[in-house]
Amino acid sequence: MKPIPTFSKSEHQFLRELILKSKNSTNAKEANQLSQELDRAVISKEIDLDPSVIRINSVITIEDVNAKKQMTIQIVLPSSADLKQSKISILAPLSVAIIGFKENDQVDWELPAGIKTLKILAVNNAEVRVL
Repeated sequence: MKPIPTFSKSEHQFLRELILKSKNSTNAKEANQLSQELDRAVISKEIDLDPSVIRINSVITIEDVNAKKQMTIQIVLPSSADLKQSKISILAPLSVAIIGFKENDQVDWELPAGIKTLKILAVNNAEVRVL
């Protein structure tokens, strides 16, 4: 069964606004996919949000289950993206695939390299700020 993403009310609203600004950009496909994920998401009060849910500024260690390859990334706003520092835009396909999910979730997602099974191994929310 596919896990359901969870967002705080403020982050959900912030992402909706970001999507509206991105509809005609080079990230329009990803913005549409993120919108679909927000449509099916559970909305939680900030205080009730599981501390292992992936959010903007989360640092995540994930594993490509098929390739048995791990990577650690940080999901950031598009203006802060920097691949050399492993900071990935929230509108990048990988970020859209995992935002809102939590530690130990496994997600199947179509990325540019094909359908991948991603397992979320660790989530660090030390840099997350309430929006």
